[in-house]
Amino acid sequence: MHKYVPALVTAATFFVSAASAQQRPVRTAEDYARAERAMGYNTAALIDHSAGQPNWLANDRFWYRTMTAQGSEFILVDPVRKTRTPAFDQTKLAAALSAASGKSYEGSRLPFRTFTFAPDEKSITFAAAGKSWKYDLASGQVSQDTAPAPAANPNAGNEEVSPNGQLAAYIKDYNLWVRDTKTNQSTQLTTDGTKDYGYATDNAGWTHSDKPILRWSPDSRKIATFRQDQRNVGDMYLVTTNIGHPTLKSWKYPLPGDKDIAMIERVVIEVNPAKVVRFQMAPDAHRGTLSDDISSSGTFDDVDWSADGRELAFVSTSRDHKEEKVRVADATTGAVRDVFSETVATQFESGQGTINWRYLPKKKEIVWYSERDNWGHLYLYDAGSGKVKNQITKGNFVVTQLLKVDEAKRQLYFLADGREAGNPYFTHLYRVGLDGKNLTLLTPEAGNHQVMASPSGRYFVDTYSQPDKPGVTVLRSADGKLISTLEKTDISRLAATGWKAPTPITVKAQDGKDDLYGLMFTPSNLDPSKKYPVIDYIYPGPQGGGVGSWSFSAARGDHQALAELGFVVVVIEGSCNPLRSKSYHDACYGNMAENTLSDQVTGLRQLAQKYSYIDLDRAGIWGHSGGGYATAMAMFRYPDFFKVGISESGNHENRNYEDDWAERYLGLLKTNPDGTTNYDNQANATFAKNLKGKLMLAHGLMDDNVPPYNTWLVVEALTKANKSYDLVVFPNAQHGYGQYSPYMTRRRWDYFVQNLAGAEAPHDYQMTPKPDPRNMAQ
Repeated sequence: MHKYVPALVTAATFFVSAASAQQRPVRTAEDYARAERAMGYNTAALIDHSAGQPNWLANDRFWYRTMTAQGSEFILVDPVRKTRTPAFDQTKLAAALSAASGKSYEGSRLPFRTFTFAPDEKSITFAAAGKSWKYDLASGQVSQDTAPAPAANPNAGNEEVSPNGQLAAYIKDYNLWVRDTKTNQSTQLTTDGTKDYGYATDNAGWTHSDKPILRWSPDSRKIATFRQDQRNVGDMYLVTTNIGHPTLKSWKYPLPGDKDIAMIERVVIEVNPAKVVRFQMAPDAHRGTLSDDISSSGTFDDVDWSADGRELAFVSTSRDHKEEKVRVADATTGAVRDVFSETVATQFESGQGTINWRYLPKKKEIVWYSERDNWGHLYLYDAGSGKVKNQITKGNFVVTQLLKVDEAKRQLYFLADGREAGNPYFTHLYRVGLDGKNLTLLTPEAGNHQVMASPSGRYFVDTYSQPDKPGVTVLRSADGKLISTLEKTDISRLAATGWKAPTPITVKAQDGKDDLYGLMFTPSNLDPSKKYPVIDYIYPGPQGGGVGSWSFSAARGDHQALAELGFVVVVIEGSCNPLRSKSYHDACYGNMAENTLSDQVTGLRQLAQKYSYIDLDRAGIWGHSGGGYATAMAMFRYPDFFKVGISESGNHENRNYEDDWAERYLGLLKTNPDGTTNYDNQANATFAKNLKGKLMLAHGLMDDNVPPYNTWLVVEALTKANKSYDLVVFPNAQHGYGQYSPYMTRRRWDYFVQNLAGAEAPHDYQMTPKPDPRNMAQ
């Protein structure tokens, strides 16, 4: 009998453990399926009457597509006549297409999302069932379009077309070429480009492509670009995972502190005959005023042609982003004249999303953006003397985008945040004189305004909404006068499913002074008498924030989906993020390890005091990229507060991330007499030994934005400190995981359910992303 005692003890232990496991709450596959219904690929199909992108025609007319419960409608708008009508008879087209193709179509479910008007606008062409079709608007007849299709151009995605549409510039063998878009004849413009010393080449380290970086002159006769010298820049390496020998991927990727970074030698290239005009100046650092690249806006940033193509204004940005030099070059000789410069103590930026300065050669003026009074504003300079003529905008608000300068009327149009009462992140459109007088609000409704101007600038389409209030799309004249209401977003079908909008929140910053704004997501079946774990989603920027757009959205990532699994999910836009004052944005300058974390902890504590159902003893945090960096730092710096963290693709060691981002927000790498550097306390590996809770790290092995070695350094440090951690690796994925994103989402849900909620998760739940059926070709 005695020898059987250990077996009896083992059996007893098993039954106790089993009983304990049975007492844990359970999240079933049905619970996950209900949560998944809150994902964007499910909610989007339940939103009706949001206006699609306007497609502009002659005389400022435009058409757009709007979704309905039955399918979609194509709408034609004429601002002059103030009409909003069907673009064509969809029922008649469907019947004619059915007869011509032999397939059955319905008017509300046409098998295309876009079409093209003929030059005379008497017919439209569209693609369906693998063919091109023509629909005659008068007769209602559909016929197969027999017009020869343009020859396929496999390089089309890597070309920059001239303003007149006759030429397309592209890179071949590190040199710049142009192709005649009618004849396809190519002409070589430069001949001395070589590997790592080529013309118009696109490489910022963290982003790179085969598309040329250049700016055509208005008359299509010249090209402003550069020759990029990265011959001595260090390489980055990634290796594929496959059967057989792996493929080594290598490219130039400078790091903070490197002696050599990418430099650009500015040139203007005359197209016919080909001639390279080199600017008479030293090379510039590969930098821009808008962000950490010279093509962040999608084209060659910080250059502005005069209308006649004789001059090119541009800005040279120092390596540390502290000094900006405004210059004007003679496009014929290459002579460069310095106009003025601005130096800041931290980092300079020229706005959000677009370059906010303009060269006005007719009056020899420059509109310039500066935060010199602690707010982002516009100033008018004399381009001859380099002196300030006057400040154009003024006040405790931020100009975000300069949209248009009307030189004839001496007016400009711009977007700005924070001038109107309420949420300071709501964007409005304004007009003001270049003399700073007659500031006029053109979009008075409360909410976040998204504006698209017509080609002439006489009209604009304005969609305004709030995170918890669906949008309205209207047409306005340039003076802000309401012409017509185009669409009112209808969420009744979504609401009928039990969908719940996020709750806008306001808390005080760690300093007790600034108001912080954010969103809170709670279960649709919230029971205020219960306690719910809280999950903090973080993206500390500082080039952007965690909320993203402050317009209405039926789903923001998986925030509401996570909430449906029994959590309160919070997003707080902490200090260090943009769109507020300069001092607010610079709160983390030189100390990126702060990562808004003190604001996050302070804000969560305030929310827990206000909402008794928030359980601060079960606080989790997660983020991606910069948010992954912040998440790991939160787990290491606040180990008693955050119990569970998921860190995805984090730049955990900024000496291992591309030079420009870190040197912009941390300053240049400096070594102290004792051998330490100003970057040491930014590294997550340094603090990994402090981990107490559960931490999951994830990274793609082909991440060419944040190389995976950032995460491996944290893995190594955790291992050396004998700390347990979880790791998810995507062997052939890049920064965003691509096809593996649903898997990462499910793993994220499992991790929080199991470790923060203390519940059982369904085994290997299968996420099922799907397109909106209204967009599926029949």
